[in-house]
Order: sequence, then C-alpha cells, then structure tokens
Amino acid sequence: MPKRIGIVLGSFHKEMIQRQLDAARAKAGELGVEIVEEVWVPGSVEKPFAVSRLLRRDDIDGVVMLGVIEKGGTKHGFVMGQSLMHFAMNLSVVHDKPVCLGVLGPGIEPDQIESRLVPYAEKAIKAVNHMLEL
Repeated sequence: MPKRIGIVLGSFHKEMIQRQLDAARAKAGELGVEIVEEVWVPGSVEKPFAVSRLLRRDDIDGVVMLGVIEKGGTKHGFVMGQSLMHFAMNLSVVHDKPVCLGVLGPGIEPDQIESRLVPYAEKAIKAVNHMLEL
C-alpha cells in the first residue's frame, strides 16, 4: 500500500511555495509517496488547523508543511516559527501520524530563501517517508 500524505502550503509567498510544491511532488513520486491532498492556507497561523483536519482523515498517513517565515522587524516571525514547530510535534503525537516541516525560517534573510526552497521541500518529503516506514 502506498504511503499517502497531505501537504499544507502557505500562500503568503505563493510563487516561491509553488516551487516548493513542485519539488515536493517530484520527490514524492521518486519515493513512491502519494500526495492525496494539497491545502493552501493564507499563512503559517492557519497551518495547524489545516494539518489537524488532514490528520483526522483515514486516507492520510502523514502531513508535510511548506512555507517561508521571513525575518521581519519584530519578533512575530520568531514566535510564529516556535508555535508552528510546537503544533507540528503536538499534532503528530496526538494523531499518531508524522507531521514534517519544509518551512524556511523564522529569521531567514531574503537572500537565503531561493537556495533553500527546493532542499527544504525535498527533505520534508524524505522525512515523512522515513517516519512512515517506522
């Protein structure tokens, strides 16, 4: 039986995240992971809700989150990154299904984003694949 996952994507940086999604689709195909659902949400604040909904589904074995939390002039991004990590770990344990992050940041500088988009997406797919093999 194939490993079936959902992907939750932040649309705040939609053009960049679309490139992440393309890379995630390619890596999933290479590893034999089926992407059952792709959910676009406004940003990182909305990701835990969408992830929780996907994890409740019987046809979803795990979830990957993709996105970017840029460095800003306040601590908002840092707090968001910590919260997102906390919720990812918590939802994974509560639902007994892996939740893996391909989210850049927080605090990433604009000139660091481009080179990390594809590797973060690919590593998140590899991570969820690995966790589903346990």
